[in-house]
Amino acid sequence: MSSTILPHAGLTPIGPDGHAEAANGPVPADEPAAGQKHPFLVALGERVRALRSRRGMTRKALSLATDVSERHLANLEYGVGNASILILLQVAQALQCSIAELVGDVTTRSPEWLLLRELLEQRDEATLRRVRAAVGELLGTGGDHGQGTQARSSRVALVGLRGAGKSTLGAMLAEDLGFPFVELSRQIEQFAGCSISEIQALYGQNAYRRYERRALEEAVQIYPEAVIATPGGIVSDPATFNQLLAHCTTVWLQADPEDHMKRVVAQGDTRPIAASREAMDDLKSILAGRAAFYSKAEFHVDTSAHTLEAAFAELRRVVRGALGISG
Repeated sequence: MSSTILPHAGLTPIGPDGHAEAANGPVPADEPAAGQKHPFLVALGERVRALRSRRGMTRKALSLATDVSERHLANLEYGVGNASILILLQVAQALQCSIAELVGDVTTRSPEWLLLRELLEQRDEATLRRVRAAVGELLGTGGDHGQGTQARSSRVALVGLRGAGKSTLGAMLAEDLGFPFVELSRQIEQFAGCSISEIQALYGQNAYRRYERRALEEAVQIYPEAVIATPGGIVSDPATFNQLLAHCTTVWLQADPEDHMKRVVAQGDTRPIAASREAMDDLKSILAGRAAFYSKAEFHVDTSAHTLEAAFAELRRVVRGALGISG
């Protein structure tokens, strides 16, 4: 069955020559004014047209390659055709590019970005990590520690979901090392002058992430040595997480979902249970989504596999060994 782009409701189709076209043929009308078009669709159309030109393809050739009519491709290129994702997939395949490039992903905006993407595609995780560390060094933003190029930072950052033991074990570790203990969540609240829940309710998630990044930046500037307990969602913002990896020795405190839940409830927060019967499924989903980022930490300590005392002993051993501290 032939695929087509249906004209957007209320918009006049545009023919291959760029003029308005009625259902039974061209009509003498001008192209719709720019104010009537959605800016995203206009930009999408410009990218399709530019990519087609780069490939040296006529609209007729693209039509044959995609099984989409020239008229509908013209609608798309002139910003009046609201194409389905499957149509965009067909166009992307014919133009030998990704859908990300069609919709304007930042890493497709220049030839250098595209060449970098091509170099990095299909590389394994270990290679990508080395590249990220090298780029961090080149740009002066720091790279991963422990790669044989620099000493480890004496700022120890604990990452993981709420209930992993970051506050409890972090305070114990800081006392053992004689380092300041920094709870980033408290720093965020001091900057904002209100609680984290109020920040998110009043100003939204984006504002919270800005406070989070500012709190980390200040902690890095103030403390050459510290144990930092990070919020569970710090991995959600790549820029902030890059800073953490570049300027701290990182440890992922892992725990089973059941232990995360029990510890949160033990802290007096019964919302996970009261709010939803699917709370455990939600927690598992969040953990699964963040695990790949938490795993970028240099060291992992499983707090479910040990008692509190044993978990602290393992964390102490790992961190002292990493920093070259005897005892």
